[in-house]
Amino acid sequence: MTKRILLVTSSLFGENGQSSALAAAFKASLAGHDVELTERDVVAEALPHLSSAEMMSWMTDPAERSAEQQALAAISDEMLAEIDANDVIVLAVPLYNLGIPSQLKAWFDRILRAGKTFQYTEKGPVGLLEGKSGLILAARGGMYAGTEMDSQTPHIKHMLKLIGIADVEAIYAEGLNMGDARKQQSLQEAEQAVGHYVASHF
Repeated sequence: MTKRILLVTSSLFGENGQSSALAAAFKASLAGHDVELTERDVVAEALPHLSSAEMMSWMTDPAERSAEQQALAAISDEMLAEIDANDVIVLAVPLYNLGIPSQLKAWFDRILRAGKTFQYTEKGPVGLLEGKSGLILAARGGMYAGTEMDSQTPHIKHMLKLIGIADVEAIYAEGLNMGDARKQQSLQEAEQAVGHYVASHF
């Protein structure tokens, strides 16, 4: 059965970014596997920050939306359809100032929609997307994984869990700004981990 994969990249440096190198390694590892890959570069598409007008368009009945509201709602609706159509969500993420790129946050702001991907209940929010998994490909200049300084990984996992994606793994390439030898070793180890992940999941 064909697995459908959504690969979201978010490096400010495009194909020259270290997280993009991990994304490229992931794509190369898919050769020979029964998968269908969809790619979205949230930086290249210059996704704007979420505005009140766009949020209000979601809250307006589709039959009553103005032409402007229809266009604004379509931005998120397209992304929701894309998420719904794929089985595995892969996020290639650089670490900028201990957080995720603002462009990636703008993407998350459009897929975390109450009534669409999660709903509020008496016991708290419940995710509406079922049977999906996630993979984080994280590139960092320093060493953060497993420390309290890594606020990025929990943030991403919490956002994915909010919409029902709790099965999330992470592969790290760290110490990339700590000398060429460490950089090359870290990238090599991360690429090997990517290969093992693909071999065991697809």
